[in-house]
Amino acid sequence: MSNIPSNEQIRTALDNAYAYAKTVQGGKNASYIPALAQVPSDLLAIAVVTVNGDLLTAGSADAPFAIESISKAFNLAYVMDLIGMKQLRAKIGADPTGEPFNSVMAIELHGGKPLNPLVNAGAMATVSLVNGSDSDEIWGNMIHNFNNFANTALTVNQEIYKSESATNQHNRGIAWLLDSYGYFYNTPPMIVDLYTRMCSLNITASQLALMGACYANGGVNPVSKKRVVKEENVPPILAEMCMSGLYDSTGDWMYKAGLPAKSGVGGGLVAVAPGKLAMAAFSPPLDPAGNTVKGQAALQSIIRELNLNLFRSCSGMRR
Repeated sequence: MSNIPSNEQIRTALDNAYAYAKTVQGGKNASYIPALAQVPSDLLAIAVVTVNGDLLTAGSADAPFAIESISKAFNLAYVMDLIGMKQLRAKIGADPTGEPFNSVMAIELHGGKPLNPLVNAGAMATVSLVNGSDSDEIWGNMIHNFNNFANTALTVNQEIYKSESATNQHNRGIAWLLDSYGYFYNTPPMIVDLYTRMCSLNITASQLALMGACYANGGVNPVSKKRVVKEENVPPILAEMCMSGLYDSTGDWMYKAGLPAKSGVGGGLVAVAPGKLAMAAFSPPLDPAGNTVKGQAALQSIIRELNLNLFRSCSGMRR
């Protein structure tokens, strides 16, 4: 793992990114989940964790927020380890939908099959593949996996969970539709509840950066030294993040940043520089696609300053 930026270089890039992101305007909190609309919109946090386990932060890096769709990229690791990459791809798929993340049309246009595990249909189908005899056992396996990534005991934000449970009729419809086509692998109401609970986990920017660093470190948590995902499963998971990690604007993100990443409507964003580090940002105001506006600006600034773009790095180009 060569060419890891020094902590001094990271600190400079982090401070510059924070100062820049604070000036970026635009976006608004997610409003379709009432509890998310109430989160203070001026919060901003950035964190970086290296493959050596070093943590550097700026802003409100210990402020908890709802992990939301970012959780999809980590539950995916558990299920891929459980049933294997080929089996998961056969059941869930591995292609962008070309439609919004909660699209029903994408399911109907492709024979009832979800196209990838990072949109709502595929993510719920992935949850339906988690092993367990009942809801409690399945959740126990899921939260154990998340805790291993974060190296701490994560908790559910009950306010977010209740708010989402009261407004998740669309997801319930998607689950039943998948079930009718034979692409759902457990009881829809139970799985939608578990999926909603997963998306309601509290996380901080510091914890999220560490979770991402597990992928940067080949599947080993750089702090606990525990293997949290099989090494051979890291590349396909990062590939999924490259294709569908930022909803409808993933292509725009890859064009500008060149790193696998995953966002959530709670205002979080994590990006992975394989073999080097992971970075996370949190700022609630979102662009029309559902991605944090300031968070994208902050992480793109760090990527440029540290020359982390995978495509730029592999070509030997410099800014």
